[in-house]
Amino acid sequence: MLLLELFWSFVKIGFTSFGGLSMIPLISSEMISHGWMTAEEVSDIVAIAEMTPGPLGLNCATFAGMRAAGILGAIVANMGTLSPTYTLCAVAAVFFEHFRDNKRLGEIMTGVRPACVGMVAGVVVDLVLVNYAEAGAVHFPSVILGTVDLILLLKFHVSIPVVLMLSAIAGVIMFGVMGL
Repeated sequence: MLLLELFWSFVKIGFTSFGGLSMIPLISSEMISHGWMTAEEVSDIVAIAEMTPGPLGLNCATFAGMRAAGILGAIVANMGTLSPTYTLCAVAAVFFEHFRDNKRLGEIMTGVRPACVGMVAGVVVDLVLVNYAEAGAVHFPSVILGTVDLILLLKFHVSIPVVLMLSAIAGVIMFGVMGL
């Protein structure tokens, strides 16, 4: 039954998101509502999925499925995530020429894009609360590390893998060695 629930959860995620970051709120909701993960664990999964090569949605499905039901869970979660994509791509391929210049489709997408940004913003707020607070107070070393990372990414255009590696090293030093 767990595998069927896991498959169905990721089918819903695949059908109701547009890949990448827009999947995170749905993955978080499904994992937490089924009791398969805590918000903190979802945050860890997203961080790991961002660090590893491959699509974020599949990486999250792999790690979440593995956490919930082992290797078979990872396979089932990935199949659930991919099933809607395969189905929709097959249908879209058949009708692509018809929809390419459709004015209404352009209008629909103009409305959907901001909704995706809003969903990602909601997840960012949740992640900020989990990652930058400790015992109900702001954890300033984490805020400083996050701010430095943001500056490295936006101002200096340092690559994401390099920023993640530097953050991991800083984490060991700041939170391990120094005990901040």
